Amino acid sequence: MRKSWLLLLGIVVSATCLFAKVIADYDHAVSFGKYHTYSWIGVNVQEPLWNDRVTKAIDNQLTAKGWRKVDSGGDASISAVGSTRTEQTLETLYSGGFGGGWGHRGWIGGGPGFATTTVERTPVGTLHIDMFDSQSKKVIWHGVCTDTLTGSPEKNEKKMEKSVADVFKKFPPPEKG
Repeated sequence: MRKSWLLLLGIVVSATCLFAKVIADYDHAVSFGKYHTYSWIGVNVQEPLWNDRVTKAIDNQLTAKGWRKVDSGGDASISAVGSTRTEQTLETLYSGGFGGGWGHRGWIGGGPGFATTTVERTPVGTLHIDMFDSQSKKVIWHGVCTDTLTGSPEKNEKKMEKSVADVFKKFPPPEKG
């Protein structure tokens, strides 16, 4: 019973670490109502095939918000930087002895116990999106999307599109009253 409980606890903790995370912040002194057009500064990701995918995902979100993309001279300028890393998670399962696992005050119940630790390596992608006021060159909005990656480019593209949509959910920020 304890082994099952520990396994379930390990799965729950791992799953919460693997869900997508999005964060957005902005300059609270800026009135976003004056921005209607945007231009790209650039996209910098590790895998060149993803440049167009990232650009398209962000373009789709800004277009849906009523913004219009222009080749140059937009009210705002957009930059996106992506990276991947491998996160390591240690999973330790305890077993052994009659009754299994640790007993009262650290004693193993019924015999010797064993601990098995495995290392899980999980690829994680992060995309930083920065929006600048084109005239002042100051950052006015920053969004970050982080999600686990799979071995399937198609699944990763869908995850990226969903994460970008999530980071733009509350964009543009509300106007001050």
